[in-house]
Amino acid sequence: MEMYGFDAFSPAQIAEKVEKIGVAKARLPLLRMAMLGGLAGAFIGLGALYFVLIASDPGLGFAASRVLGGVAFSLGLLLVIVAGAELFTGNNLLVMAWAAGQITSRELLGNWAVVCAANFVGAAGLATLVWLSGHPAMNQGLVAEQVVRLAALKCAAPSGDLFWKGVLCNALVCMAVWMAMAGRSVADKAVAIVFPVSAFVAAGFEHSVANMYLLPLAMLLKDSVSPGIPMADALVWAGVLRNLGLVIAGNLLGGSVLVALVYHVIYRRSMA
Repeated sequence: MEMYGFDAFSPAQIAEKVEKIGVAKARLPLLRMAMLGGLAGAFIGLGALYFVLIASDPGLGFAASRVLGGVAFSLGLLLVIVAGAELFTGNNLLVMAWAAGQITSRELLGNWAVVCAANFVGAAGLATLVWLSGHPAMNQGLVAEQVVRLAALKCAAPSGDLFWKGVLCNALVCMAVWMAMAGRSVADKAVAIVFPVSAFVAAGFEHSVANMYLLPLAMLLKDSVSPGIPMADALVWAGVLRNLGLVIAGNLLGGSVLVALVYHVIYRRSMA
């Protein structure tokens, strides 16, 4: 169906698709769900790896570094959407199927728990492989320093900042997933993904699954590069868990309420 002069699914059609896909995602076999969750964690980790490469270049100005790094980070969500994987933050859109009565609260929470845990395994697993590969030594060790610096700042950030940055981040991530569903080609989906994702990265918002890669990698690197890095003493496992807890909570609010429930009320409530 052509809508508004271009070939794309309309917002109402996207809402219907998101609801149907949410039912299918909630009822995936456990092993498949967990394996796809592991892949998504690794995919987002690859996007974060790409971002750090750009952010570690001291020759780039602030805006250029943030925007180019955000575009690079978009690789992660593009892999999730096109190659296929189960991402906790994107799966916050399952709330549309739940609100329509198509899946139960147990199915919703079960999907989130399994996928979030699998995302962590995939992201932390990639972090371990990257550490073993010696990749952080690139650019005279500036890549490793950037990972530790970013992670230290994330662990030392005020709780309110982490929560609300998590809200804003996943509102943009879920909008990227939503708009990608409007596209009929890989190119359509790529364009839909790049702008919201690069915006949240450039703005410094907090993505829980990206942090599942960056924080464990920083823990592996901190003893070799932390001296002289501000707030490096905040980089302890208690700080890592605090960050992830607050950011996951913020991501849930941003994706589930500000995107999924809003669009449910607009397009699907009368059909529930």
